[in-house]
Amino acid sequence: MWLYTVRAYISLGLFFYFKKIHIVGLDNVPNEKPILILANHQNALLDALIIATKCKRLSYFLTRASVFNTPFISKVLESLRMFPVYRMRDGIQTITKNNAVFNTCSQLLNKNNSIVIFPEGNHNLKRTVRPLSKGFTRLVFDTLESYPNIDLQLIPVGFNYKKPECFADEVALFVGKPLMANDYISYERNQAVLKLKEDVQNFISKLTTHIPIENYEDSLKKLDALHVDFLNPESVNACILNDFKNCKTQSLRKSLFVKQFLKGFLILNLLLPYFIWKKSVLPKIKEIEFVSTFRFAISITLVPFYLLLITIFLMLIFGWFLALTYLITVLLIALVAVKY
Repeated sequence: MWLYTVRAYISLGLFFYFKKIHIVGLDNVPNEKPILILANHQNALLDALIIATKCKRLSYFLTRASVFNTPFISKVLESLRMFPVYRMRDGIQTITKNNAVFNTCSQLLNKNNSIVIFPEGNHNLKRTVRPLSKGFTRLVFDTLESYPNIDLQLIPVGFNYKKPECFADEVALFVGKPLMANDYISYERNQAVLKLKEDVQNFISKLTTHIPIENYEDSLKKLDALHVDFLNPESVNACILNDFKNCKTQSLRKSLFVKQFLKGFLILNLLLPYFIWKKSVLPKIKEIEFVSTFRFAISITLVPFYLLLITIFLMLIFGWFLALTYLITVLLIALVAVKY
C-alpha cells in the first residue's frame, strides 16, 4: 500500500512537472518473468522515478551507497525497494558488502521480480552512452550460476530528454527488446562479461542519442543548430552517421511570449517556494545533473504545502468557495504553463 501510494503521488508530480513523458516499446517488458532493466543515466533521480512510475512492474533499484548514510533516509529508501551498491570511492572495506546485496537480488530475480540498474555507474547530462561498469554482469552470471533454469531477461532502456536542465522539459523513454541472459552461458566467464557489456552498450546506444565522445562539443553544437528532435534518437543518430546531412528537424515554437507569460503568472502565485528555490536551494547545487532532481523535490513537497496553507488561510477568512476557487485556478495555471 505504501509503495502504490508513493508511486501514485510521484506520478502526479511528474505529470505536473513534465510537458510530456513519451513511452515507446513498453510491451517489451514481460509481465511474469525475472527482468533486469538496464538504462542509461542522465538526469539523476528523475531517471529512476520515471522507470518506477511508468514501467508496468514494481521494481527494485540498485543505488549508490552514499545516499544511505543517514539512518532515517536509509530506512525510507529501503521501504521504496532500493538497495545500496558500494564502490571503491566508498572505501575498499565496504566492497564486500555487495556480496549480500547481490545474493538478495539473485533471490529476487529467481522469484520473477524486476530489478533496475544504471550500468554506466554514474549520471551525466552528456548525450552519449558512457562505458559500462561490469557490476551488472556479475549479477547476471552469479544469478545464472545459482539458478541455472532461470529465464532472466535483460531489458535495455534509453532516456532522451529535450532540455534536461530546464523546466518544463519533455522526455522520451525507449524500451528495447529483451536480451536472453542464457544466450551468454556458452562463453567463458571473462569473454561472456565483455560480450554482454558490448551488446548492452550497443542496444542502449540505439535507444538514446549517442554522440561519440571525440569532438562531442562540436557535434552537439551542429545538432542544436539543425534543431534536431532529441526525443527521436533514431533520427538523431542517423544524422550523426550521415555527417549531419539530410537530418530531420523540428519546427520551433513561435508563441514564446504566451508561454513566458503563463510561467510568470505561475511564479507570482508560488512566489515563496520560487524564492526559496532560486535563492537558497539552486545556488547550493554543485552538479547540473541534480538541478532537475531538486527542482522536482521542491515541486512535490514545498509547493503543495504552500498551496495548502494559502487555501486554509483563504477558507478561514473568506470561506471555502473562494479558497477552493483559488486552489483550482492555480492548479489550472500550472497545468497550462507546463503543458503549453
